[in-house]
Amino acid sequence: MVRHFLDIHRLSAEDLRGILDDAHARKAARKGWPRGRVDADAPATDHVLAMIFEKNSTRTRFSFDAAIRQLGGDSIIANAGDMQLGRGEPVEDTARVLSRMVDAVMIRANSHDDVERFARVATVPVINGLTDRSHPCQILADLQTIEEQRGPIAGKTLAWVGDGNNVCHSFMHAAPKFGFRFNVACPADYHPDLRDLARGGDHVTLTSDPREAVAGADVVITDTWVSMGDGDYEDRLAAFEAYTVDAALMATAASDAVFLHCLPAHRGEEVTDAVIDGPQSLVWDEAENRIHAQKAVLAWCLAGG
Repeated sequence: MVRHFLDIHRLSAEDLRGILDDAHARKAARKGWPRGRVDADAPATDHVLAMIFEKNSTRTRFSFDAAIRQLGGDSIIANAGDMQLGRGEPVEDTARVLSRMVDAVMIRANSHDDVERFARVATVPVINGLTDRSHPCQILADLQTIEEQRGPIAGKTLAWVGDGNNVCHSFMHAAPKFGFRFNVACPADYHPDLRDLARGGDHVTLTSDPREAVAGADVVITDTWVSMGDGDYEDRLAAFEAYTVDAALMATAASDAVFLHCLPAHRGEEVTDAVIDGPQSLVWDEAENRIHAQKAVLAWCLAGG
């Protein structure tokens, strides 16, 4: 059975916990090592990861490339526009071809449906590096970061402030799997997809009031108000004006609360300099942990056979 990593809600709580524990262990085992050294177990030896990018990328591209190398494997990176995929070749045909050339495929795509179509016919693992619907790899890195600094995620309260976007969706998927509460504050016109909201069940609370969501929270999270592909910049800025995470909003969270942002950040819009550069911010640890979380995802996928 091929192991794909497309959405957090598709995996069991046991598998997800195992992946996250492996991310912690792999990071700890490398303490003090040069970044180019291969992990002791080298589970990706002789394996090749293909990476396809339909969207611009910094953290996803560098972290996945570093991840497969540290696991002992290699990578082939291509922008979709440089492939026949960008000229209209069916997604399914590309999946069939790459399944005969590489051992796994990571896709950072515009359409979640395209990634699902790719995975349906691929005979190698397919990993969702980001789509318009979800960003599961980011959430594992975020949970790893929280646990490093504040202990087990179960029972904690996370507050999301801003757009009900793909990252928000994946946090909602994760809440019942890992046992945390997830408070979401967003304008009514930019609420999360109701199907994804339902997947969070009673672990998720939706409000339009940032202070209500953040009150007493252990973690405060935001993201850019305008994602790649959004064409309503001015409307969004107006709608989200009251949703900036600043020092006053952070002060309503728990006294030891931490701040996360998946980056890139638009300073002065969704977050102030005082917060993102302040002592509560873990954004740089969060970015680094993309490597370790994705190594654990890759190792889990490749272990499936």
